[in-house]
Amino acid sequence: MNKAEQTEIKVEQEAGVSPEQDQGAVPMIEIKGLSKSFGSFHALKSLDLTIARGKVFGFVGPNGAGKSTTMSILATLLSPSSGYAKVDGFDVTKHPAEVRKRIGYMPDFFGVYDQFKAVEYLHFYGASYGIPKKEREELIPQLLELVNLSDKRDAYVDTLSRGMKQRLCLARCLVHDPDLLILDEPASGLDPRARIEMREILLELKAMGKTIIISSHILPELAEMVDEIGVIEHGQMIAQGNVSEIQNRLRVKRILYIRLLERLEEAEQFLQEQPHVTRLMRDERGIHVHFSGQDLEQAELISELIAAGYRIISFSEGQTNLEDVFLEITRGGDGFE
Repeated sequence: MNKAEQTEIKVEQEAGVSPEQDQGAVPMIEIKGLSKSFGSFHALKSLDLTIARGKVFGFVGPNGAGKSTTMSILATLLSPSSGYAKVDGFDVTKHPAEVRKRIGYMPDFFGVYDQFKAVEYLHFYGASYGIPKKEREELIPQLLELVNLSDKRDAYVDTLSRGMKQRLCLARCLVHDPDLLILDEPASGLDPRARIEMREILLELKAMGKTIIISSHILPELAEMVDEIGVIEHGQMIAQGNVSEIQNRLRVKRILYIRLLERLEEAEQFLQEQPHVTRLMRDERGIHVHFSGQDLEQAELISELIAAGYRIISFSEGQTNLEDVFLEITRGGDGFE
């Protein structure tokens, strides 16, 4: 590298600009070989992940899998042990100030100032980002409307329900109009109605072009809003792609719901011996058959049941959802073809 090139990079760095920005369009998130250890515990093991702009990425995995650690590194709260993570082309360790301008981070455990009114809470954070008061007065009503809290603008934070506090914290993440939202378990602990409200808000943010990385244990609901999912376990990414791609990699292609009049235990044994049946479970709705065959094999299965004297009350088909995918993948990988 000649002296002129060194001077140019130095000027860029002093101005807060990462050299990577000059390489044209870059992904919103780029992670390569990311590892994080706490003593002898390896929370992340050489994680690779790329998320394009405007995409919604669902990060799923059991507790302790490494989701929160990854998000904390992206939010510049933790330093990696090795590898790197970039947000909008800026390295999270080399240019943390630039990264923080571009992200809205909502941790799984968040703090709120109970003595503030909702509108005061947002004014406080808006001022922290250097947003002038006049702009805040125009912006904050829009944020409260977005998260369905307009009627709570003058309510004290400690009087809000958990779901309302979650939505207020989401509004806080948006106060500086970030390009990337990092949401760690945003629906954790919410009742069904509050989860639906949160999901609708996230879908609206997706429509606005925000890039979102979201972790959740509410797996079927993630499928309705994400463009891609990544399944992480023991600090390693074990599956990544859109839901249909991952489903196609599994032996489970569909689930058959069978209700019989009687002889349920005998029927279970009978079904387990049939081709293309990979797993069974039974509840009050009947027998759930994980089935890897196609339409012809499915018709043959019904014929075999009838020929064996089982009286069928109802028979229906459903596609595997994200929860089925997660359980199949994390049971040890034996669900892959």
